[in-house]
Amino acid sequence: MTRHLSRSPFSRLPRAVAAGTALTTLTALALLTGCSSSDDGDAVSFDTPRHSPAGRQQAAAATRPGNSEAKTPVPRTVFPTGPEASFTTAATLDDGTKIGVTELHGAKSGFTGKVWVWAPKQYFDPKYADSGFPVLISLPGSYGYPVNYWMGKDLGLQSNISRWSEEGKGLPFIVVMPVLNPDNKHYYDGSDIPGQPRMGTWLSEDVPDFVQANFRTFASRDGWAFMGSSSGGFAGLKAVLQRPDRFKAVIASGPDTVPDSPLWRGYEAQKQANNPERLATALAQKPDTPGNRVYLAFQIGTKETSIKMLKHFIQAYTNKGPVKSHLQVIQNGGHNARTYIKGMDEGSIAWISQYLQGPVASSS
Repeated sequence: MTRHLSRSPFSRLPRAVAAGTALTTLTALALLTGCSSSDDGDAVSFDTPRHSPAGRQQAAAATRPGNSEAKTPVPRTVFPTGPEASFTTAATLDDGTKIGVTELHGAKSGFTGKVWVWAPKQYFDPKYADSGFPVLISLPGSYGYPVNYWMGKDLGLQSNISRWSEEGKGLPFIVVMPVLNPDNKHYYDGSDIPGQPRMGTWLSEDVPDFVQANFRTFASRDGWAFMGSSSGGFAGLKAVLQRPDRFKAVIASGPDTVPDSPLWRGYEAQKQANNPERLATALAQKPDTPGNRVYLAFQIGTKETSIKMLKHFIQAYTNKGPVKSHLQVIQNGGHNARTYIKGMDEGSIAWISQYLQGPVASSS
């Protein structure tokens, strides 16, 4: 398997070292055991409950609860625009909620790949029928193909999001889990590398468009965030810095911080246009206003060799102007998904949730 090193001032593990062992093992477990249930493969729909015209007006007039930025109006709810995707059940959680999967043909990127989705119990509660929900686009490490390992019940991402929302630690996110790369031969850096599948457009355009077609979401960036580990952490970090008009926050766990795909060879200018160091520098020069602010929650385990590199990035490129950051250091943590779930529980999910918009219940 091809492995390559991050071209940064500090050495680090190749992306695939941990991803090719612990995380790939988790993927296999998710496929073989963690997701098996009697209704796997059955059709599942997220088109419920139905909204009402009066509820639309009420939701639009509500004030934003619990958001630390301002007591501003709640962003406009975007009701599903269609066309409705055809989902089948990939897993059923203990609370009865289901992880669905479908194949998405990206109209803008031209790439076709699988996307797994999950909605929390609150999404199906009639009192939230007129409200949007925040979206967490969750990206795996390693190649992230042909599956996204966050769809496995064994990692507990969805069940923990339910628990965190009940405990008041985090918002009840819709979790969206697309494939990260078009194959398991190369890393595409979540970018539109010339002559290659347009994975940047897939992640930042096609996947959000698909979510808006099928779920109640928010029109503004206040309801949109990424979460990713290793190579997925890089892709989510880059997307937020590249499109702060569309995405507001990211949890980037053990991420690479510079593009390093060998497919960039001969395209240095395009490569640098996808470099988080340059993107953060450019964004930091903009006015520090609520509309420009992005919130970068970094996670790293104390056993990871890349901790020095990540701390350098945070010190050099963040907490300048509208680029805000938080570092969650996970004691005895390694470069693996279970470590990063622990870090989310210890603080990262709460940190980003305070800056994002949660669903608003109707008062009737």
